[in-house]
Formats: sequence, C-alpha cells, structure tokens
Amino acid sequence: MKKDTYLILGGTGKTGRKVVKSLSHLNQDVKIGSRSSLPPFDWENSDTWPNALEGVDKMYISYQPDLAVPGALKSIESLIALAMKMEVKKVVLLSGKGEREAELCEQVVIHSGLDHTIVRASWFNQNFSESFLLDPIQQGMVYLPQANVPIPFVDTGDIADVVVEALLHTEHNGKIYQLTGPSTLSFQEVIELIAKTTGRTIGFEPISMEHYVSALKEEGIPDDFVWLIEYLFTEVLGNSTVSEVTHDIENILKRKPISFSDYVIETAKTGIWHHEKGISE
Repeated sequence: MKKDTYLILGGTGKTGRKVVKSLSHLNQDVKIGSRSSLPPFDWENSDTWPNALEGVDKMYISYQPDLAVPGALKSIESLIALAMKMEVKKVVLLSGKGEREAELCEQVVIHSGLDHTIVRASWFNQNFSESFLLDPIQQGMVYLPQANVPIPFVDTGDIADVVVEALLHTEHNGKIYQLTGPSTLSFQEVIELIAKTTGRTIGFEPISMEHYVSALKEEGIPDDFVWLIEYLFTEVLGNSTVSEVTHDIENILKRKPISFSDYVIETAKTGIWHHEKGISE
C-alpha cells in the first residue's frame, strides 16, 4: 500500500517545521513547501505551485504572513482549485481565532469538497521569542497597546501536534478546532513573568494604538506588516471571544496544553532573552 505524501507549506516556519519534524520521525513521506525548498513553493509566484503539489496526498497550509492580509483569500482560492485538480485528498488549514477575514479563507476549504480540518489558533507563545516582540524584550523596554486584555497564548508545539493528528487520522475530517493555552495572561503580565524568570529588568508601558503604529513606521517596519499588527491589535484583540479558553488541545492530544509559564522556563534556558544589544553576558 502506497504511503501518503505530505506537503507542509510554511515548512520552515513556527508551526510548519515542527509538523515536518514529527511526521519525519513517524517515517512519513514529507515535502517542505518554502521558497528555499526543492522544488520551491512561493506564495507570490503561483507558477511554483504545481511542481510543489506534484504527487501530494495531504497538505498543511500555513499562509504567510497571515490569512487576514489583503490577497490571502485569492491565493487560497487559487491553491485549493489547484489542489482539487491535482487530486490532493486532504487539507489542514491554520487559521486565526477571532479573525473574520481568515474565516473567508476557511470557507473556501470547507466548500471545496476536499477532506479538511480547520485549526484556529490563539496568539502564539513564540511571538515573544521568534517574532516582532523579541527585540523590545532584548532591549529591556516593551511598549504595547491593549496591555490588559487577557489572552490564552498557545504554544506552537501544541499547534503542530494537533496538525499532525489531523493530517494522519480521519476522525478529524470536517472539524474546526480552536486552540488556546490553559489560561490567560495580559501583555503586562507576560513581560513581568519573562523578567522574573530571566532575572532581568524589563520595563513595560501601555501605549495607544496610534502611537504604536507611528513607532513601528519610524523603525522602518514594512507597511504590510504594520497593517497586520494593527489588525491583530484592533480587530482580533478587540473581539469579545479573544479571551475564551478552549479544551480542544486536551481533547485531541489527551494531555494538558503547554502553559505559558512552562514555555517561558524552557525558552529562558536558551538565553535568547539575554541577547540584549550592547550588553555583555
């Protein structure tokens, strides 16, 4: 019996690389979908898509930078149409919890006729160690809007484990899962926890959305990323469901989700938060 071939789009990213690692450990046939892979997959160049999808049975879609951005819906529509043409059997889509624009992309997958699972994730723990919040932490001063909104941050390791389960097993077909951590923390509480765990002094100051956007632009952050950050802080963190804690991770994986405090303890061991510019270890 032929083994399934899995294409992991975003296979070098926060969740994708962990999905690749887990499937590889299970001796599955895995293809990485990224601009640097062979064959390459580039969201900005649809001519790269057919070669990447050749021979693929199941596909994980992690859209960069986010399903909410302008142009994402068109890309997902085109990709799903191609997947149907090339007889891909199943799609697992990473979506955003509380993102109305992302739900339009979900509908494309849901109504495609393909076997599918939708995985809606809350804000990633790893945004503090692998994304835009790392630099301010390293520099010792964090300014953020929506400072006191309770958020059930979720670990990318848990997301990846759910994705692997969804790819491998048919009982997840047609399901929409909402993944969160086991409890909520505000941005201010997060920074205090990181500071305490690392033994560093890290300041935190609430800031208006207007001033935050202006600061990002002054730092030379690309306009499309500034747009996404503003969207996430206003539309998503302004959504009444953002603080909801779910039990989907526990139900699917039969274990507790990784807590933010455990993530902080493990990440602090790497020293990433001590790499402050101009400070000697």
